[in-house]
Amino acid sequence: MLHVDPIFTATSAVPAEVLAATPATPPPFTVGAVLTETRLDSWLAVGLVLAAGLYLYGVHRLRIRGDRWPISRTVFFLGPGLGGIALVTVSGLHAYDTALLSVHMVQHMVLSMVAPIFLALGAPMTLALRTLPVRARKRLLAIVHSRVARVYSFPLVAFAIFVVNPFALYFSDLYRFTLEHAWAHELVHAHFIMTGCVFFWPLLGLDPLPGRWPYPARALLMLLSVPFHTVLGLTIMQSSTLFGGDWYPSLNLSWSDPWNDQVVAGGILWAGGEFVSVTMLAVLVVQWIKQSEREARRVDRELDRQEARERAAGTPA
Repeated sequence: MLHVDPIFTATSAVPAEVLAATPATPPPFTVGAVLTETRLDSWLAVGLVLAAGLYLYGVHRLRIRGDRWPISRTVFFLGPGLGGIALVTVSGLHAYDTALLSVHMVQHMVLSMVAPIFLALGAPMTLALRTLPVRARKRLLAIVHSRVARVYSFPLVAFAIFVVNPFALYFSDLYRFTLEHAWAHELVHAHFIMTGCVFFWPLLGLDPLPGRWPYPARALLMLLSVPFHTVLGLTIMQSSTLFGGDWYPSLNLSWSDPWNDQVVAGGILWAGGEFVSVTMLAVLVVQWIKQSEREARRVDRELDRQEARERAAGTPA
């Protein structure tokens, strides 16, 4: 295995501002390195622990009251939801998110497409509405039904944000800025999560949201999102320029080639995006079928009650 000096040594051709912003060179990317580079001191780690604690406290409150809360929702929210965020931000992967574009793309996929889906399926808003005091519940409902929430949760607006944001990030100087400033890079992580939630919550979420589209329209919107990641991934793979300018070459990683890594990053975005989109389209269709079956059973029960009332009314005294 190649040994890499952990102290970054810049050449005279690297600008002074790049040298000042460039972090220490991480060791070669291995499973062991990912495990040993785990950190628990970030603000995001604190937020994840707090979110998990509040969710479990809400479930506990329901059980004390004798109410039932589906185990699957808890598993979705804590496992692939919060756990997925932790996997790509708190684990050792964080040591490589500014050194390898491919690792950053894995973070992009998980934070914007995978974790938000399972957070939505965990129905935290419904849990909050069932456990909060009356005053806090009214405030939460006021926020959910506010004009701002209605605009951002409107499917077409959410779709536009979801599609445009990656192009605005990667095809401008903004991405280089996030590489040079740790706080901006962390802010992008939070932005990925919020963007994914805004898009997937109205489509797949179980929480009550205003202005939710019927299932056929939701399925069509999900289908339209499939080619987006294909276009973005292929564009990155075929790009004749390096994303981030000379940032990645300036790291002098003897164990990684920036050009090859960029091709891998585009492939991750392409294949991963299509897989998640098609899978979630299937989940949406399943939800649609189950909702139709519930509606059919409700209509059947209403018809049975109506027939029973008619028979009772026609029975002689």
